[in-house]
Amino acid sequence: MSNYNPDSPTNWHKVNMSQESDNVLEKGYWQGTQAESRAPLHTRALHKILDFARPMILTKASATKKPLSRTGYLDGLRGFAAFLVYWQHHNSWVRETSGADEIFENGFGYTGKHYFATIPFIRVFFTGGHFAVPVFFVISGYVLSAKPLSLMQSGESMKFLDNLSSALFRRWMRLWIPVAVTTFIYMTMAHYPGFYTDDYFHKATYREEIWEWYSNIKNFSFIFDTSGNPFFPYNGHIWTIPQEFKGSIAVYVALVSFSRFPRNSRLFAEMVLIWYFIWIVDGCFFAMFIAGMFLCDLDLLAVNNDLPRFIKRLEPYKQIIFYHLLVIGLYLSGVPARNMDMNNVWKTRGWYYLAYLKPQATFDYKWFYLFWAATFTTAAIPRIGWLRRFFEGRFCQYLGKISFGLYLVHGPVIFILADRIYSAVGFVRIRHLKNMPQWPNAFPLSMAGPLGLEFAFLAPHIILLPVTFWLAEITTRFIDEPSVKFAQNLYRRLASGPTPSGPSLKM
Repeated sequence: MSNYNPDSPTNWHKVNMSQESDNVLEKGYWQGTQAESRAPLHTRALHKILDFARPMILTKASATKKPLSRTGYLDGLRGFAAFLVYWQHHNSWVRETSGADEIFENGFGYTGKHYFATIPFIRVFFTGGHFAVPVFFVISGYVLSAKPLSLMQSGESMKFLDNLSSALFRRWMRLWIPVAVTTFIYMTMAHYPGFYTDDYFHKATYREEIWEWYSNIKNFSFIFDTSGNPFFPYNGHIWTIPQEFKGSIAVYVALVSFSRFPRNSRLFAEMVLIWYFIWIVDGCFFAMFIAGMFLCDLDLLAVNNDLPRFIKRLEPYKQIIFYHLLVIGLYLSGVPARNMDMNNVWKTRGWYYLAYLKPQATFDYKWFYLFWAATFTTAAIPRIGWLRRFFEGRFCQYLGKISFGLYLVHGPVIFILADRIYSAVGFVRIRHLKNMPQWPNAFPLSMAGPLGLEFAFLAPHIILLPVTFWLAEITTRFIDEPSVKFAQNLYRRLASGPTPSGPSLKM
């Protein structure tokens, strides 16, 4: 009788012999599997859990570095943008009651106040969260349209439609499953252990809390929701997700609409659509997605050496053109954004004449300027070698890998952990004295340092930054990536089902 055990860690399904010339013993596969086979089942399960939960910084890097794709810099840019969101939200949180957040939001010299953190170009590192949102949207427009545009340009109509069918089916699940799971976990943690959080009003019972969460998530995730509430009570920072979904639909519709157009007609139609969203209606968010699609179209045409003639004529001047676009983009990224009052722009040094550019249709003026900032910057980065290398570097690529997780968890970390630490070091709110009296000024630190870089503000990030990154990794591994795989597998399963028999309808 055979002693073969298919569940043994040393069977051929577990030990996958390399087809290369590398020696299996040298790689340590055999010793590792022998040790694993001697360990009890619960020990092996614990090791698996610890492996999954281990921070990436403590994981041994692979000897063979995976080459980056042509658009790898976009992952790094998205990750760095997510970090700017993290930094601005922390800066704003500690200064909300003191009114100092108004200094950050307004420009350099506004009402006679001059701070290092508000200097043009430098201010993006303190209030870059506003700039990061359009960057997310431009990148999404680029990435979502990359494959369909390549199929469109190569004339593969059926593959183009198959790709769009899959992408459209999966998009809602890819965005909303991670949001639903993370907000449910946060809601539960805030209710059951009894954590006081300063971001929303808690319900009396857990049942009421679940119903409140359900009522909000079902409406918030509905693309045609008309409730008018832009902020989700269990994580206000995810107000961008409905815009992300709507912008994705705009890209898919534009791709289908322009799929039969020749090159010049398609590029012209994309520019007209951008113009419509900015100057005719209040649709700057949609314009950002279409701008990403437009940039992707140009890049793919450049790869195929099929750019329009007038663009090819600019080739000798591309370096100076893209450096100018970068400088203009970074300057515009610092638009004063305290509120929607245009007087903030008129009164800010260096913005008086720029204020005349705002279209009548744009309600919240900052998105008009940030549209150009994100579009110009995203277009310039791959053409400026040192900048592209920065975003292709390990740190930015790491941030890119966890960017969605970082975006989802940094808010709950602020509400539960950071709020207490900031209160303990000296950033005290009135509500802290009532709701968590043991924390205010528990171990006060020095407030020395320029605005935005005080020692008492920077020191807590020795704890907050690694905790947030680690939770973002956990969210990526256990929630985000499984959500992506679930949507992919579900589509494949449904798409590969039996084709219904019967006469087909001819249009």
